[in-house]
Amino acid sequence: MRCEVCGAELVAVETDLPFKIREPGIVILKGVPVLQCPRCPQYLLEDHVLARVDTILRSVDVVIELEVIRYAA
Repeated sequence: MRCEVCGAELVAVETDLPFKIREPGIVILKGVPVLQCPRCPQYLLEDHVLARVDTILRSVDVVIELEVIRYAA
């Protein structure tokens, strides 16, 4: 698969991603599998990964300000 921004071939990697779930709540997911562009900051979450991320974020305690969670497939 190619990057839509620069055309480079996307590479499968794991990375840490922040998600702002509400004011002031932020969740950092560690080890999320993404397709990353090696030439620019563009990345892509595949559908099954995004579904898992959505499930994880829905389970977060609503009163937290910051939480770090390991992504586990």
